Amino acid sequence: MFLRKMNVKKTGRTYLSIVHSYRDKTTKKTKSKTIESLGYLDELEKEYDDPIAYFEEKVKRMNQQQEEDKFTMTFRISSEDRLQSEEANRKNFGYAALSKIYHELGIHTFLTNRQRHSKSDYDANSIMKLLVFARLLYPASKKHTYENKETFFEKTNFSLDDVYRCLTFFNKHKDALQLWIHERIKEQYNRNTSLVYYDVTNYYFEIDDPDELRRKGVSKEHRPDPIVQMGLFMDTDGIPITYGLHPGNMLDKQTFIPMLGNIQRNFSLGRTIVVADKGMTTGDNIWYTLSAKNGYVLSYSVRGANQQFKDYVLDPNGYRTIGAGFKIKSRLYPREISVTSRNGKKIKKRVDEKQVIFYSEKYAQKAKADRAPALEKAKKLIDTPSRYNKATSAGAAKYVKNLTFDKQTGEILEDANQSLLLDEEKLKKEEALDGYYAIITSEYEESDERIIEIYRGLWKIEESFKVTKSDLESRPVYLSRQEHIEAHFLTCFVSLVLARVLERRLKGTYSVTAILESLRKASCSHIQENYYLFDHYDELLADIGKEVGIDFGKKYMPLGEIKKILGEVKKG
Repeated sequence: MFLRKMNVKKTGRTYLSIVHSYRDKTTKKTKSKTIESLGYLDELEKEYDDPIAYFEEKVKRMNQQQEEDKFTMTFRISSEDRLQSEEANRKNFGYAALSKIYHELGIHTFLTNRQRHSKSDYDANSIMKLLVFARLLYPASKKHTYENKETFFEKTNFSLDDVYRCLTFFNKHKDALQLWIHERIKEQYNRNTSLVYYDVTNYYFEIDDPDELRRKGVSKEHRPDPIVQMGLFMDTDGIPITYGLHPGNMLDKQTFIPMLGNIQRNFSLGRTIVVADKGMTTGDNIWYTLSAKNGYVLSYSVRGANQQFKDYVLDPNGYRTIGAGFKIKSRLYPREISVTSRNGKKIKKRVDEKQVIFYSEKYAQKAKADRAPALEKAKKLIDTPSRYNKATSAGAAKYVKNLTFDKQTGEILEDANQSLLLDEEKLKKEEALDGYYAIITSEYEESDERIIEIYRGLWKIEESFKVTKSDLESRPVYLSRQEHIEAHFLTCFVSLVLARVLERRLKGTYSVTAILESLRKASCSHIQENYYLFDHYDELLADIGKEVGIDFGKKYMPLGEIKKILGEVKKG
């Protein structure tokens, strides 16, 4: 604000007023608004010794009050005011919390330094921020994200073509950026990598022609589309360490060795214990892990084990009861595994490991409930086999005796001499193993309870995959070039890191889904001049604000104050 001294030509008198200047949101030109009309100077001199000095001091105090957020602004609303076509009046402010973490991790520094050596004229950092913040709060295609770039208070002086060109740049530096982020998290959050979790998921592509990366494989979502496999390592706080993409036809277990080799070579973890589910429990994976001086905690299939192991599981001797409906036992046991030698032949190796067995009544009930639909289908199949074929009887066929299919058509072949029967013996054997789980580990000095506790941390990585597929809507992927696909998943990885770090800073009190929902609602609408109205505040935003030093509770804020806050969070 300033004191305006306007000379009135007709009278030769000077008129004083306090004026607020601002940049018009639409025209980008400077405009002004009269805050207080003071009167003619000669009249004011009868009341004040030095009106100009007096009111300049008043303006100074008003500016100070505005800085201190104690200034009252009066808005005049006209019924003639109209919206401008395609005008972005609604903006998000919640992303400021994400921007704080983004800059604390120095992602802007990394990208700026790497781009310094390229000839590109776009701002890779600005593009990364748009793709990451939008992926977290308003997930959509690259095109749709670009079209809605005005949702954020950020500079977006780049084109949609620049966005696609920048994906190639991101792909080139994806490995180095993951390592950079890892080093920053180690420094700032004392990341513990003596224990890491590994799992694999896949993402589908709605295309007809597979390529080297997008291949037909075993889809986690039971879709017929080509997929890519993603292996992900995560720390004990649930924060991703690194990821890797693999062809869709590569089995989960085949991704383990290249991924572990990469993280060992490039991330300097030292000795680490790898935790994974039974899909990774192969002789090759175990031997590779031990050969690299690492340890493992892996689940082991009870149903797929040999009879000797099943007998040990079902033997009531040795179990300790821990709470209602839960028991546990273990043994140190040398096990023979099959390992692929350098010439491709299988050789036998012995590993000394601890086997931890536990039973949960809750898990037993769940297994029974999960089996119930398949049993119901099996009974219907037995009654009316003509209504089923090999495809439609999936899940139920294993419970039906004397069931055969035509190899060409998949139709059920009926035999007058052998009627279809429920396989009671198979069912009885399955039910006997309900609720039993096995974990094998190289860490034989750890207690049984600690081994189970370590293994249960694997749920966090499974939840991370759910977050990327639901909250971040990372699939389907509307990109075709491999380098662009790689860059897409890099932005998803960075997004997940930011969300998980914020979740950790909130001490796990809130889920990632809840955090993102509140940050999405922390939006504002343009009222007049450079002022914005905020319409949502909750306990979660209050806690985020305390943690990152941002006040999300203000109902009104001028653009200047908003930009000041966004500038502060960029200081890291």
